[in-house]
This record gives sequence, structure tokens and C-alpha cells, in this order.
Amino acid sequence: MFLETPIVPTLKTQSSNQMGQELYQLISELYPICRSITGNGFRETLKIIQKHIPLEIHEIPTGTQVFDWTVPKEWNIKDAYIKNSQGEKIVDFANSNLHIMNYSIPVHKKVSFAELKEHLFTIPEHPNWIPYRTSYYKERWGFCLTHNQYLELQDEEYEVYIDSSLEPGHLTYGEYFIPGKTTDEVLISCHACHPSLCNDNLSGISIAVFLAKHLSQITPYYSYRFVFIPGTIGSITWLSVNEKNVSKIKHGLVLTCLGDNGNFTYKKSRRGDTEIDNIVSYVLNNTAEDYKIIDFFPYGYDERQYCSPGFNLAVGCFMRSPHGSFPEYHTSADNLTFVQPEYVADSFYKCMSILQILDNNKIYVNQNQKCEPQLGKRGLYRAIGGQKDSELNEMAILWVLNLSDGEYTLLDIAKRSGMAFDEIKKAADALLENGLLLESNIK
Repeated sequence: MFLETPIVPTLKTQSSNQMGQELYQLISELYPICRSITGNGFRETLKIIQKHIPLEIHEIPTGTQVFDWTVPKEWNIKDAYIKNSQGEKIVDFANSNLHIMNYSIPVHKKVSFAELKEHLFTIPEHPNWIPYRTSYYKERWGFCLTHNQYLELQDEEYEVYIDSSLEPGHLTYGEYFIPGKTTDEVLISCHACHPSLCNDNLSGISIAVFLAKHLSQITPYYSYRFVFIPGTIGSITWLSVNEKNVSKIKHGLVLTCLGDNGNFTYKKSRRGDTEIDNIVSYVLNNTAEDYKIIDFFPYGYDERQYCSPGFNLAVGCFMRSPHGSFPEYHTSADNLTFVQPEYVADSFYKCMSILQILDNNKIYVNQNQKCEPQLGKRGLYRAIGGQKDSELNEMAILWVLNLSDGEYTLLDIAKRSGMAFDEIKKAADALLENGLLLESNIK
């Protein structure tokens, strides 16, 4: 048995409330860090994660060829600001790490307002929000500010200062492997490269960490590999470095945007009909009031790398509100108020349910296929007909016996019977214990 918890505990339970607070606490601890696709902010993030799970840290040197890409220079930043003609800091990196365009090159000079405007980014439709902007692969500099701040700029000249470095270094990623009963692997991946963005970044990280903590306390059927990587270049690098072993990955999820109050969205793998696709659909159909299952498309998060035709892994993307579908996306409004413990906890338990079913979704062969076996003499059937009280659901037993022909998984049986997966699993366990089922080696 993989998990002893219910498929999705109610969010009103004390344990769920506590889980939400623990998840939210990790998000809060990671929130102030200025992260990027390389650099010390990413390393600091992994060190905090290491307090929870024993991550193995990997450093890939700048210039390393990873398929059609090259590992970029490492970026770090200490300070940045814009001063007006009175020497007052009107935009200050110390107040928000989103104020700097990520990967900005160092600069210190006085510029005219006309020149400065070419390096400023705002969101006019949300004048109090700071946008998140990057320039990873083109060397330039820039500042992000609220549109209201922008409207206050009246001077003819400003001082700009960015104390950053863009030099040969390393791309860093973290990995945690939990061995199971089989060498077949489940990949759980999340990008850890965004700065102070809670939903798009930190919610997925926190849930992945606590899933790993739980799995490390048991012996699951599958082996589980958790990777904390910079977006896009990180998954490309990881796939390049681990190309020889990628075939071990049989199922996977990319976790992101799981802390807001939106309905769940699952983006299917490129294949579209994999076991992980079917399990997520089943869990959401049975536990979510409203949700969306969308087909794969070659844009989004790292699932598009795992699902590239050369790998075509069974990896989907699990979200609440998808990227770009909420106005707070990639802005300072994606903060500690936008995500809430109850929603992160709900997302965590959905993930737990998905992995529980995945780990227990076996195929069995009925060892007594010519008519029903006598269940009563094995203690699997009520001694007195007509009684309804029984620890085992006898209809579940009959369904499992009838469909365990080496073709149906337990999930297939649950869906066809209309019964809960847990009931089908309990029936299969009882039948297996009594020698009436044999686990198939084919899945």
C-alpha cells in the first residue's frame, strides 16, 4: 500500500489546515530571494530545500553544449537603483527584486529621460503592479516599475546603477531520487528560477518538496525522481546530461501555478492517452467541482522539453490557473496574498491522490477464471445473505474477479464499475491475499 490517507481529505480537517500552513511557510521563506536561471539566488533556494530533503546539487559549466543550446553565463546581482536629479532613489532593487530586468548587464551612468525610457517596463492597465521581465540571451539592461512611478518621472537626467555580473560560471540544478520496488521512474519536475513570484514558481516547488518528504518515509512501487531546475534551459540541460537513463522514466508531472483559487487544469502529455493522463483525469473527475483537461501544445513549461519528439515522455503539466490566464501572472501581484494555504493544500492532496493511484494501478490475472470462486469459505462473502454490513465491498470483489484477465488495470476496473479506486484496491488486496489473483508483469 502506498498511502494510508484518503484520496482527497476535506480542507476542513485539522491535518489539511496544518499541511497548508507548512506548504505556505516554505513559500514565504523562498519568496524574498532574487532567483534566475543561474547564480547564487538559485543556489540559495536549493539550500533551503535541502533543509527538507537531501537534494543532490549539480553544477554544469558555462559553455557546455546541451543539444542545440549552450549553457549561458552565470548572472548575479548585488544592487540596482535609479536616482533622480536630487540624488533620491526612485526605483530601488532593495525594495523589490522585480525592479530589475532579470539578467541585466552592469551599468553605472547618467542618462537622459529619453534614453532611460527605452529601458523601462510597466503595466499601464495595472498601474500599481511591477512587471517581471527577463533578457537571458541578449545582453542589455532594464528596470521594471509601477506605471504610477513612471508617470512621476519629470527630470531631464537620471543616474542608473546596476551592480551585476555576467560571467563564465555554472548552471545549477537540484535532484532527489527515491528508490522504489522497481527501477521504473516517475519524474516530478518544477522550475525554480523565478524571483518573487509565488504562484508561478514557488507553489510548485513547495508541493514537490512535501511530496518528496512523504515518499521518502515509505517504499513506493515506482522510483521517484524530483528535479528542481531553471525553466527551459534547465530541462534541456537535465535531459542532455541524463540522456542515457531517460528511458527509465515511465510517468511524470510538471508542477506549477498551484496556489491560487482557480479551477484545476491538466495539460496532457504529447501522447495524450498515457496512464498519467488517465489518472489525473480520473482524480479531477471524482474530486473537483470544475476543471479543464487540455491537449498538449508545444508552449508552456518544461513539459514541452520532456515531450519533444526525441523523448516523447509521458509527462503532463498540473496547474490550477494556467500561465498567462490570470492578470497577476509575471507581476508583483503574484505575491503572498495571491496564494493561500488552503489552495496549496488542496493541490498537494490532489497530487497525493494521483501518485497513490499511479503506484497502485496494477494489472492482475484471476486464478479461478471458470465461474466465480466460492468466496464464503475464504471469508470474503457474507455468511448470511441480505446483510449489508461488511468491511469489504463484495460488488468490488466481483468486478475485480471478472475483469482481472491480464488486460484491465485497477483504474480501468474502477472506471468501468463506477466504483471508487480505493474500494477496487481493497478488493484486489483481499483476493491477492487469498491466492485468487496473480499480479501480471505486463503493464
